[in-house]
Amino acid sequence: MVARTRFDDSECPVARSVDAIGDWWSLLIVRDAFDGSRRFGEFQRSLGVAKNILTARLRALVAGGVLASVPASDGSAYREYVLTPKGKALFPVIVALRQWGEQNFFAPGEPHSRLVDREQGHPLRPLEVLSADGRRLNPDDTTVHKISDQ
Repeated sequence: MVARTRFDDSECPVARSVDAIGDWWSLLIVRDAFDGSRRFGEFQRSLGVAKNILTARLRALVAGGVLASVPASDGSAYREYVLTPKGKALFPVIVALRQWGEQNFFAPGEPHSRLVDREQGHPLRPLEVLSADGRRLNPDDTTVHKISDQ
């Protein structure tokens, strides 16, 4: 088997992020955690993933600080997985992927899930990338600058 390339020492924040949560199972586990899944069996039923793959991804997400393994809320001997602050900070990423998917992978009128505001019941506004002064930005409006310690 070919060794997986690691990016945890890359200077690029995107590469380090992909290294931590970039495979599809990990992102879907995080999505399910936002949707309320907490137990191994809940993740497995939702995803239909093999137990060994789910175990490896959950361990990696815990080791990376995205999820925490905590005692079950019902006092049973089971463990539950909850989003850490680092994991909760992935919310805009999940929303962006969801909105991108809705826009690009569904035909008009095709059934799909939609994230809505719990209080109002309305779909979320599309995410926007804004400058520090509030202007809407597109890729042509940005550039990457390297940051050094000096």
